[in-house]
Amino acid sequence: MSSSLNIQLTDKLRQYVDERASDGDVYATPSEYIRELIRQDMAEQGILRHVLEGVEDIKRGRFSSKSIVDFKGRKTPRRRAP
Repeated sequence: MSSSLNIQLTDKLRQYVDERASDGDVYATPSEYIRELIRQDMAEQGILRHVLEGVEDIKRGRFSSKSIVDFKGRKTPRRRAP
């Protein structure tokens, strides 16, 4: 289900959105461009949330002193298909 959202933009912002949604660009419509911006923001917020959780884990002492090099070349058992 989709719903509408009305926003007000300055002339300069509207012109930019229109340029991004032109025939020569990736986005076919202004709505498509705005939706993609929102998706990117959601992804960035998800990454930020994970980083902050990691920082909190470090503050609480929940971490390993091993580095990725310690795990490189380590063989892990293969899982069998269920």
